[in-house]
Amino acid sequence: MKPTHISIIGGGNLGVAIAEGLISSHYIAPSNITITRRNVDKLSKMSEKGVLVTHDNLKAASRGDLIILAVKPYQIKDIMEEILPVLSAEQHIIASVVTGVTLADMRSIIGHDIPAFRVMPNTAIAIRESMTCIASNNAKTGQEQMMVELFKQLGDAVMIDEQLMSASTVLGACGIAYAMRFIRAATQGGIEIGFSSEVSQKIAMQTVKGAASLLLETGNHPEYEIDRVTTPKGCTIAGLNEMEHQGFSSSLIKGIQTSYGQIADIAKEF
Repeated sequence: MKPTHISIIGGGNLGVAIAEGLISSHYIAPSNITITRRNVDKLSKMSEKGVLVTHDNLKAASRGDLIILAVKPYQIKDIMEEILPVLSAEQHIIASVVTGVTLADMRSIIGHDIPAFRVMPNTAIAIRESMTCIASNNAKTGQEQMMVELFKQLGDAVMIDEQLMSASTVLGACGIAYAMRFIRAATQGGIEIGFSSEVSQKIAMQTVKGAASLLLETGNHPEYEIDRVTTPKGCTIAGLNEMEHQGFSSSLIKGIQTSYGQIADIAKEF
């Protein structure tokens, strides 16, 4: 099951990244994608690829059986009200990649009949390496799997309960920054022990990529792979123990908890 036409309302960085990823993966033909932006001149590269470009959200929504909302949070209410006249439960699926907009928020505008999805990718979607979490409401048979398969073209994707969406934002979206801070710190450590900044960063980046790939490919627990690297009285265990003495794991866990608390504290107007 695939959508026959995808309309992306909002041709900013995220909307364009979704379109480009779906085209690059050959998931859908460019001519079966419509993307909107007020200033269509900024979508000239999309138009050159064969994507249908327009400033008319209503026209785009009427074309697509899957409509992806990729706009600013303050815009989404007005846009959903704008496209509502052309929506039908039999023909359309609505997916929002807008941070902080819940399924209940969407329901308050589009009603309860139209299948709705809340989608949280991260910035690695730009290179088709996102970890995307998806929650749904009133999805029909096959529609959840369709959405997972679609966003797997842009990295990996998993269905979750919507109550975990804030948690997924912290672990998957904020987590990009946490991983990059580790790479930055490892780079600085590499400089201290003799590498140039360029070489040190290259080693740190590839090492993190290799570690993640190893776990993804084998399915092993991190501690299993750590045990394979550490030897009695070796340099790896000495370094790991010193990091733990300095609070490495506890500070990371505390940081995740703090970010989660911050999301809960942010007042959102819809």
